[in-house]
Parts: sequence; C-alpha cells; structure tokens
Amino acid sequence: MRRGAGRDPGTVPQMWRHYTTLDQKGQETADLRAEHAALILFAMHQQSQTRLMHTVGVGLGAAVRRLRESEKFSADAVDRRFEAAATATSLSEASYHLRGLVRQLRGLPQPLDYTELYWDLVAWQDPDRIGQVRRRWGSQYFPGRDRKTDTAASTAS
Repeated sequence: MRRGAGRDPGTVPQMWRHYTTLDQKGQETADLRAEHAALILFAMHQQSQTRLMHTVGVGLGAAVRRLRESEKFSADAVDRRFEAAATATSLSEASYHLRGLVRQLRGLPQPLDYTELYWDLVAWQDPDRIGQVRRRWGSQYFPGRDRKTDTAASTAS
C-alpha cells in the first residue's frame, strides 16, 4: 500500500482490494481521497510492527500526545510537527505532515484509530467541518484542561 504515496487515489492496482469507497463511475470522491490517505498512513505505521497499529478509540491527538510524553523527541519538535499537520489547508498537505508524525509514532510504537482518522480526513476536505476536526485533535492533545479552574487558580495566587 505504501506504493500509493504521492499517487492519485484509485490509480494503484495493488491498492484496489483495500478500498471500500471506489466509485463505479471511476470518480475521485472525498471519501476515496481520505481512504487513500488513511491506507497509506496505516501501511507506513504498520511496517515492521509485530502488533496492530490500529486501535479503536485512540484519536490522532491522543496518539501524538503520547508521543510528546514519551520524551523520545522534544516536546517543541512534536508540537511543531503536529501544528503543521493541524494547520494544513489541503488534504495533500495534511497527509504530508501526518506521514512524518506516523513515522515517529511507529518508533514508539504508538497505535491510533485509523477509522477515526479516515473520517477526520473526509471532514478535512469540507471547509465547514475542518475546524471541528482541529478542535477535537487539540482537545485530545491537551485533555482535561478546565480553563475556568485554571483562570480561577491563577487569579487566586
């Protein structure tokens, strides 16, 4: 599946058996573009791994947070790479930055939910939904922060 990197969705015969969104008319849909990106990311992540790198319920932000907490890379470096992915303005740009993150996740090894990532990448292509994906990734990356409590605590001191 890694052969599909940098190629148009649906044009790599070795990947056809893995697609669930191929259009009978041969159209390149948002679903197919997202599925193509997710399959390539999964293939890169799974390479040389003995356990499955897809785990239901582990969102991208949570997986990258664990990468940050591992101290295998500096927190600033992980922050910058994640911010680059989160601020990408196109699916191809996001996929490019996600490939770098996936290579780092593979080194831990830290799995993530590729079905959730697929749906995130579908939404990424819709300007009305991309903000929701970014907010969810951010809340997974920095969870459990109650801004009201943080503000009250800093004001009291």
